[in-house]
Amino acid sequence: MPYVVVDAAGREIAPVSQYLEDLQLRDVSPLTCRSYGHDLLRWFRLLWIVDVGWEQATEAETAALVGWLRSAPNRQRQRRSRGGFEPGAVNPRTGKQLLAAGYAPSTIAHNLSVAHGFYAFHLHFGRGPAVNPVPESRARRQALAHQSPIEAKRQHRRARLRPKVQARQPRSVPDEQWEELFAQMRCNRDRALLACYVTSGARASELLGVEASDVDWVKGQIWVVSKGSRLRQPVPVSPEALAWLAAYLDEAGVPARGPIWRTRRGTPRPLTYWAVRRILQRAQECFGTNWTLHDFRHTAAQRMARDPALTLVEVQTILRHAHITTTALYTVVGLEDLVDKLAEHYQRPAQPTSWTARYDAEDIAVVFGE
Repeated sequence: MPYVVVDAAGREIAPVSQYLEDLQLRDVSPLTCRSYGHDLLRWFRLLWIVDVGWEQATEAETAALVGWLRSAPNRQRQRRSRGGFEPGAVNPRTGKQLLAAGYAPSTIAHNLSVAHGFYAFHLHFGRGPAVNPVPESRARRQALAHQSPIEAKRQHRRARLRPKVQARQPRSVPDEQWEELFAQMRCNRDRALLACYVTSGARASELLGVEASDVDWVKGQIWVVSKGSRLRQPVPVSPEALAWLAAYLDEAGVPARGPIWRTRRGTPRPLTYWAVRRILQRAQECFGTNWTLHDFRHTAAQRMARDPALTLVEVQTILRHAHITTTALYTVVGLEDLVDKLAEHYQRPAQPTSWTARYDAEDIAVVFGE
């Protein structure tokens, strides 16, 4: 077991461990077990507060959980630095909304899904309450079951207590802000990291796990362990990114084993996601932007999707998307891309309304007025 959920006395919660063991047998990622464990710990803490056993839980406890999550502040959202934007505000430079002070609707929906799966697992073995305390939408199950991909998507209602979860649109870094951000990098390691991120489209954790044997200098690609399939797959990188990577390895040395991205202070050790995240935050403090590491993947995807020399199927292969509908999200034109066209539209004089000769002038006057 990669993770174990314990109570206040440090004792292992057996029903949760049984469910997590089943997830392990279904070949889920250890990080998925960690995420599910946190959600179940939140659920059990609520049951302990209201003094209800997990076998006697009802929809009333689910409603209490949703009500608390919709009103309670999220401790992870508490700002430690003074100044800056308020939680939930929109950054004027990037157009990205900052995280709100409370729990996001997606967090609430994920917690409900985990609790529903937990009770569905125990109901299969005759344990727990007779009715799943987390409501489900039967219309949704019917809409998703046996649906042909050529059929139109059937609409269905959300289950009770489920929040509205808006689909997030991908945000890419504009070219001028990318150049400003790249100029703030202090060493070849950071320049090589950013160049590899924005040209390969690899996820943050995937790129940080690259070892020396994973770099193919001849073909201009690197091998990463994909997040979804957990297979070792190649991703392309630009010659400029390889040049920065060669400069970094030339001055830092190639490690005998382990990831090539290492810390610069103290004993060299593998660079973590949180360390790279802090490097990016420090570089953006003077600009007032709030780009994230995952935005670099969006930037690479949008640049490829808008290249007329690349087809959408080819971009899907590079990004390793399971469905082409996910890749198609990067073809959506944003309002910031229409600034020049809108300026020409506003400067163009209004065209007078004209009617073809087939319409009688008196009929037009009666319908639309003089």
